[in-house]
Amino acid sequence: MINTSDVGGVVLYSDADHKFIWLGAESKQKSGVVQTMQYLIIDKGKGILLDPGGVHLFPRVVASVSRYINLDDIVTIFFSHQDPDVSSGIALWLGVTQASIYISELWIRFLPHFGIVDPVRVKPIEKTGKFLTLPSGARMQFIPSHFMHSPGNYSLYDERSRILFSGDIGGGVFDEGKEELYADDFQKHIPVIEGFHKRLIASNAVARRWVDIVQALNPDIIAPQHGAIFRGASVKAFLAWLSTLQCGIDLLDNWYKE
Repeated sequence: MINTSDVGGVVLYSDADHKFIWLGAESKQKSGVVQTMQYLIIDKGKGILLDPGGVHLFPRVVASVSRYINLDDIVTIFFSHQDPDVSSGIALWLGVTQASIYISELWIRFLPHFGIVDPVRVKPIEKTGKFLTLPSGARMQFIPSHFMHSPGNYSLYDERSRILFSGDIGGGVFDEGKEELYADDFQKHIPVIEGFHKRLIASNAVARRWVDIVQALNPDIIAPQHGAIFRGASVKAFLAWLSTLQCGIDLLDNWYKE
């Protein structure tokens, strides 16, 4: 077990030119909100932030990022979707970096509600193409994840590290004080993620579509924005579980009975 609130980061992958870093997570006990996790990719000295979070997280994430890279070297920020725990700090990040923002075109018009946003620096993923090429020549691939919680949703696959940043997919909610960094015992982890996925993914048909794409990529690690990181055998176990999960409108009668 790891105290996720007191760790400034863990390097999940590293080579001479490229790093993929977990930046820590706030404690639900301390913040009063669902735990979220942020990630940083550094490629040839340039930084890519993944779902850096809301306003109240900004000081912690800045401190964590600054352990590894100067803020002036953050050139890209990726938002998997529009939720405030993902993107409500956008005005602050635009103020302290020169980064371009990548998000689904569906959500661009909503971003100004989080503060003053320079639209020139916001890039719709649908018009960007399937990949972003990094300074080393490595590529990050935008993975369609629509209706996997959000109707305009993307995961991001880092081909060099073989790590898939999945956003809310794979996310879970721990009991207070029970947070773990890795979900190595997948069967034990199911109660952490089951309710979240049943309610927030539109249907099993959607889940299977995403699983098919991800299984073809065959990532070594799946890193969600909430919960714990899947690695090794837990990657395949999670994908197999998700491919058969009844969720969303499959359970429509259950939700309306409530």
